[in-house]
Amino acid sequence: MNNEEQNQSKAHTKITIGLVLSWGLGVLAAISGVTLLFSQLLTGILMLLLAAVLLPPVNKFVADKLHFSISGGLKFVVVIILLGVIGATMSTDSTSNSNTNTVPSAERAGNVEAEDNSVPREYKSALNKAASYANTMHMSKRGVYDQLVSDYGEKFSAEAAQYAIDNVKADWNANALAKAKNYQNTMNMSPSAIHDQLTSEYGEKFTQAEADYAIQHLND
Repeated sequence: MNNEEQNQSKAHTKITIGLVLSWGLGVLAAISGVTLLFSQLLTGILMLLLAAVLLPPVNKFVADKLHFSISGGLKFVVVIILLGVIGATMSTDSTSNSNTNTVPSAERAGNVEAEDNSVPREYKSALNKAASYANTMHMSKRGVYDQLVSDYGEKFSAEAAQYAIDNVKADWNANALAKAKNYQNTMNMSPSAIHDQLTSEYGEKFTQAEADYAIQHLND
């Protein structure tokens, strides 16, 4: 009797451990499968299939409805095969994503290098200065150009200054408006006087259209 009881106890222990593993791995596979469906569809489907093989309720449902059951040994083989296929699909997806992200980056880097090598250093320095004057001091296009070439300013060549003006990213209308608001708020100037100051050769040197825009939006 003692031997029989020990054998039954061992069998019960094995069944219990098997159930725990089946439940634990099955639930984990099910959660992973649902999550992966939104990013890696094939891998997600395979994970859900693995969960179906592992979870006891699914096994019982298949056995009851379809009168088909998988033995422990066959289930083990199926699980190993599915894990191998899942690993292969995940590796393929990772490699694909890596190539997708890396190749454009390399191309962009090459383009930047080519662009940098084709532009003289003086031109790039002039462009950086132009961006600073335009975007932090709200100067006009003409004002920035004059400052870049001035003997009392940056002393860049006319070619470098023109390159900077042609390539600087600036909203000249917004700059005119910023200057206009500053004159209104700090010097209490009239709209007419502000307009004259914005377009003056001895003032801000904005165009008539830019000055008109500033006056129209002065009280926005």
